[in-house]
Amino acid sequence: MSGELLRVEGVGKRFGGFVALEDITVSFAAGQLTSIIGPNGAGKSTFFNILSGALPPTSGTLHFRGRELNGLPQHRFVHQGISRSYQITNIFPDLSVHENVRVAAQALTVSYDIWRNRARLTELNARADAALEAVGLLGKRAELAKFLSHGQQRALEIAIALVSEPELLLLDEPTAGMGPEETKDMVALLERLAEKRTVLLVEHKMKMVLGLSKRVVVLHHGRLLADGAPDEIRSNPEVRRVYLGQSEGYG
Repeated sequence: MSGELLRVEGVGKRFGGFVALEDITVSFAAGQLTSIIGPNGAGKSTFFNILSGALPPTSGTLHFRGRELNGLPQHRFVHQGISRSYQITNIFPDLSVHENVRVAAQALTVSYDIWRNRARLTELNARADAALEAVGLLGKRAELAKFLSHGQQRALEIAIALVSEPELLLLDEPTAGMGPEETKDMVALLERLAEKRTVLLVEHKMKMVLGLSKRVVVLHHGRLLADGAPDEIRSNPEVRRVYLGQSEGYG
């Protein structure tokens, strides 16, 4: 994969008199893992919400594969090929691991068809199993989601995002709440995922970010502060001043 996949042009977001984002222009190439970093309040979550269609921009435009996304409802972003996981684990704890992913697959293809026998939805079952295999959870497909470890629940949420077969995967702090071993497993998963699709990542563990990413975008006070390869970001004096010197795992 190569070439521009997502183009953000002059994007801003206001909440009343508060400016959360201002004049963000950046593009993301296909087949690349990019991390978006910045101090608390930098605008990262707002930016991700705009990229996933959860929030409309106040100004500016989004183009995905050359098509403008402005005005599309959030579910249409998924159909365009953009999928997202969230900072807080968002699963159905009393459903099985497989059922969690199959429900997500059904939401993409079936609307209010309560008479259809879900057990016979062979294609959806296969898609769910493929997503579970991609994140290493196929062997736990029959277990209730609430009995998975925290790291496994985060992987399950990624499987839910993968079932739509996205070209662009947005991951919001996928290692949040994880210890060193679970973080190591998640990094290995992210590396595998990035081999087949474009990944945008918000994360606070800087040692991980700088070792994993091909590119890093830095936001500060709602504006684009820096954009470059990890070594460029690591040595940028302004980035070090506002963020890297005080962030978790940097060094």
